[in-house]
Amino acid sequence: MGRRVVLVGGATVVAGGAGAAWLGVRGMGSMDDYDATVAQRRSVLSVQPELADLVRYATLAPNGHNAQPWIFRLGDGRIDILPDVARRTPVVDPDDHHLFVSLGGAAENLALAGAARGRRGEIAFDPGGPGGLAFSHDAGPPVGSVLFDVIPFRQSTRADYDGRPASAAELASLAAAARMPGVDVILITDRPRIDRLRDLVIEGNTAQLADLAFVRELKSWIRFNPRQALKTGDGLFSVASGNPPLPTWLGSAMFDATFKPKAENDKYARQIDTSAGVAVFVGAREDKDHWTRVGRSSQRFALQATALGLKCSHINQPVEVAALRPELAALVGVAGRRPDLVMRFGYGPTLPYAARRPARLVSA
Repeated sequence: MGRRVVLVGGATVVAGGAGAAWLGVRGMGSMDDYDATVAQRRSVLSVQPELADLVRYATLAPNGHNAQPWIFRLGDGRIDILPDVARRTPVVDPDDHHLFVSLGGAAENLALAGAARGRRGEIAFDPGGPGGLAFSHDAGPPVGSVLFDVIPFRQSTRADYDGRPASAAELASLAAAARMPGVDVILITDRPRIDRLRDLVIEGNTAQLADLAFVRELKSWIRFNPRQALKTGDGLFSVASGNPPLPTWLGSAMFDATFKPKAENDKYARQIDTSAGVAVFVGAREDKDHWTRVGRSSQRFALQATALGLKCSHINQPVEVAALRPELAALVGVAGRRPDLVMRFGYGPTLPYAARRPARLVSA
């Protein structure tokens, strides 16, 4: 295998020959296999897809920790998108806010895919039972869209961007795409407010990393190598954040040794400083219905960004740490309301895509 130098959070691991085998490098799986499997699950939708294939497209929506907390119940002319409570992240998301935002993003993908393949329909929030969304559809002429076309290519790109600004036309296009009843979208491109928001992100990140329960929960969703990521089909693939693949045992040890506030805060500061701007999404009310609307709006924003060649990623610390929400709300001009989601955007690299579970495992 030859000599290999692995850098993780400032620590260095050197492996070569038999040493690499001892480290477990040969048991990590290959990136070629990973990329091939992920590409298959992101393949272009067939002209006459089965309902399960529409579900596959829906699962490409962003979701917290890539936990994929959804179940799709297929019926005659209707697909229900329900919360999978077994995949909750109760430390970072104690009231299931992010979970319902994720359901909204999945529903938006489903509606776009249905329309493009002759199953146009409407999305409605269903307050009964566990709560969720219903996509009711009928046969009709296909209606494609730019947003549908880029669903397989959208990703949450956790990397430095190149600092280029977005044009006025691009900002207008993003705002128009994200327009959704019951949701306000505030775009921040001036550096003083971006800098203040960066400070809130760092303050929130520092508070979260001081919480051992938060760190344990986050670590439980990290996948350190291709084999682990493919086996689970979920979680945060460390390679997609610019880290090298590591054997699970070594990745776990290196995480414990290097996942520290200063390094993480420096990373977030750099990433925000190189972004073109930040979008803050605020629902008109603090309830599950409006959280799903925020999910739909933010997904449309991210898809439009993808169509424009822009990248996005979430920086939600100021909404996850409740004590910081009032200051964030005041910063973006919605004092007294709860901000729901924060996304940075800009021009940046394409990283490996996150895995998704097959549609058969998320369908009922």
